[in-house]
Amino acid sequence: MRLGLYIFATFALIAIIGAFTYTINANNFIVEVMGINFNFPVAVWIILPMLLLFIFTLGHMLFYGVRNYFKLKKWQRDANTLEDALYWSLVNEPKEQKYVMPEIKSSAVLLGKSSLNILDNVEGLSPRLAKIVNIIQKITNGEYINLKEEKIAKVFNEGNPILIQNRLNCLESDEKFIEDVMKSPSNYSQRVQKQALKIYAKKENFEVARKYAKIFDIENFFVMLERVNTEDDMGLTKEILNDFVETLKLSCIDFIKIAQVTKKYFKPDENLSLFHKYQNDNDKAQNAYLYLLFEYELLDQVAAYLEEQEEDEFMKYRALYELKRSNNKYKLEDIIDVHSVCTETKIL
Repeated sequence: MRLGLYIFATFALIAIIGAFTYTINANNFIVEVMGINFNFPVAVWIILPMLLLFIFTLGHMLFYGVRNYFKLKKWQRDANTLEDALYWSLVNEPKEQKYVMPEIKSSAVLLGKSSLNILDNVEGLSPRLAKIVNIIQKITNGEYINLKEEKIAKVFNEGNPILIQNRLNCLESDEKFIEDVMKSPSNYSQRVQKQALKIYAKKENFEVARKYAKIFDIENFFVMLERVNTEDDMGLTKEILNDFVETLKLSCIDFIKIAQVTKKYFKPDENLSLFHKYQNDNDKAQNAYLYLLFEYELLDQVAAYLEEQEEDEFMKYRALYELKRSNNKYKLEDIIDVHSVCTETKIL
């Protein structure tokens, strides 16, 4: 019952009883208390206990009403705190919260140390939670969300998996963002850097990519190099190739792979000059240089080169050389798995 209705009903009952009593007995009744005489009509003495009971009841109700009001406020404050904790757990940025009610604190503290993953659609959420859940689901499904437009750009710290996934999504749809990552790779996570480089290597030619040679890795360098045999206008020159070779830590196998491409792309003299320089600067390029000498059938130069090396080095090449001296029809691929020769030199 509402307090106003209760007060009205109480006074109505008191008035009815008082009036009914007065009609039965209109006389006064005297009560002496500590020498003081209280002279009131009988009707007043009848309703006086009711008034006292009403006052005490009202006081009781007000006391517990105020008490419950403040307790409800605590619950509401904890409910808001719980929503905040859920929000930060959903965005993978859990934060410790302070709770007033022990009933909530005993379990909700877990949210300050954990992240939540949404497995399906959820209904009945608050507008704030519903918005962030919708955004996260779109990002998870591969859609790019402009976090600044959604006014949540500052919610995610660097390294946040949701932020990383959103940037990966952006790479698939925004060429300008790919360029931004290539220009300032240190501003982005390793996953974003690698994906940007992977996409870039599949699209751009060497002339354009030259300015980013220092951030290329071997894998994506070869992605571009393999395109030389199938695509025109890749813009590969000796100078550009040198920029990549000087930056990358190439192995013996890597130099051979490069030679297998450049032998079809550069002129023989140009290619030999290039790899002669490489093998002077880096022992790992020696096998690639020998490989090209055999490919170009320059046996005199092969003999001169092998003469300069230790007798226990380049054994397969030495065997091939002896065979070709006796029968020039032998080809390198008939005798040697070119990728296996790297295991035979002293210095790899």
